[in-house]
Amino acid sequence: MIRVLIIEDDLRIAEVNRRFVEKVDGYEVIGIATNGQEAKDQMEILLPDLVLLDIYFPDMDGLDFLSIIKEQFPTTDVIMLTAAKEVDAVVEAIRYGVFDFITKPLIFARLQQTLRNYQEFRQKVSDWKKDTDQISQAQIDELIARTGQKKTTETRAVKGIDQITLDKISGFLMQTQEATTDLVSKETGISRSTARRYLEYLVAKGDAIADLSYGVVGRPERVYKSVGRQKE
Repeated sequence: MIRVLIIEDDLRIAEVNRRFVEKVDGYEVIGIATNGQEAKDQMEILLPDLVLLDIYFPDMDGLDFLSIIKEQFPTTDVIMLTAAKEVDAVVEAIRYGVFDFITKPLIFARLQQTLRNYQEFRQKVSDWKKDTDQISQAQIDELIARTGQKKTTETRAVKGIDQITLDKISGFLMQTQEATTDLVSKETGISRSTARRYLEYLVAKGDAIADLSYGVVGRPERVYKSVGRQKE
């Protein structure tokens, strides 16, 4: 069982969160803390595997407490559950290494998926530790992807990159052996400049490669190929 501590100053919301968590097989809520002192005491006594943490408390800052968890309880993971949607708060939480950041009002399906992802994350780590104490680059990439942070951090970091459009272009590129900017523009319905920006972003990420094709008239043109397609 994965042992969960809920840190939430509104007891009614904490109880709802407890019921949500315990609907997911493999989880048990071992405590609820409604203020800073309770949170510190229960962290020290219960040593939870996972904490559901709000940001705003009357007597403490949730982000400050997140840093304490990461420093003093490095084996405990954290999921932020909060009404805060300010960019700075989200970015700071991600930098501290939260497993996920979910805004209120809490939707059970969203929390359920995160908890299942966390179970898979822990299981993968456990399985790999049984085999060896070393880890490959592919395994590192898989762990990062399982935290749910890979897409959000990468996409937010680049201005003008929309995840839905990125997935659409990436999927199209994987279906074709190669594609030009003109072809992607035509097939996806976006402008050539937008198609080129997303294709170059995929190259920068390492998900695609680009080469030059001179065609029948000798005019060089960039041709993009999916790395996933090549590996197949």
